[in-house]
Amino acid sequence: MSLITVDDVSVVFRRQAQQRLLKDHIRERMSRRPREEFYALQHVSLRIGAGEGVAIVGQNGAGKSTLLGVMGGLLPPDEGRVTVTDSVVLLLELGSGFHADLTGRENVWLNSALLGLNRKQTEDVVGPIIEFSEIGQFIDQPLRTYSSGMVLRLAFSVAVHANGRLLIVDEVLAVGDSAFQSKCRTKILEMREEGRTLVCVSHQAQGIAGLCDRAIWLHRGRVVRDGKFAAVMSDYGHFMMDPDRHFGDALTAS
Repeated sequence: MSLITVDDVSVVFRRQAQQRLLKDHIRERMSRRPREEFYALQHVSLRIGAGEGVAIVGQNGAGKSTLLGVMGGLLPPDEGRVTVTDSVVLLLELGSGFHADLTGRENVWLNSALLGLNRKQTEDVVGPIIEFSEIGQFIDQPLRTYSSGMVLRLAFSVAVHANGRLLIVDEVLAVGDSAFQSKCRTKILEMREEGRTLVCVSHQAQGIAGLCDRAIWLHRGRVVRDGKFAAVMSDYGHFMMDPDRHFGDALTAS
């Protein structure tokens, strides 16, 4: 059964214009010339099933975060359709929903509600969230007193204790020091064993090896490879070492 269906999806962005005088803007409007646009995603189609671990890889600007945003419902496609059939926990930027003037505990309650937990469910997970985050006595201090690492740990802890069957996250293990990253990895493996689905972006193949069984390689907004994790990552690794030699013609054509 497919949890996510992406059907011929395209997303078009307008390039950032340089500073111009008012007369230049007027001239552009009167000329009716189309503004310069580019495709962040170009006719992408894919299906992700229940229990899968899927890595989205590609160079900067390939469309990875755009694809996550489309799947998570934050970004409507300009063309095509996206269907998601289960509850989603979307983390494009850890800590983005936190408020600096609230305490860590208050932010746990707030973000649990935003992620769809009711009061009873939140009461059940507040303790495990705080314990996992290793915030300790700072949990009742304002978030503005936290280091960036503490905020990331708390945000990740809230996400993995939410009730979503589908976790979509950008840079899945960019959290804390190596010891905490190992702890996060173990928690994600437990989630996978429970049958929860993971879709993630990462620039470090070694960090997500074992978490994902499938990889999708994006290049210039298009899907270049979609298959077994090891095979796709091998192709992508060869390309990154020598882009002109490996797959150059096919990628240029795309």
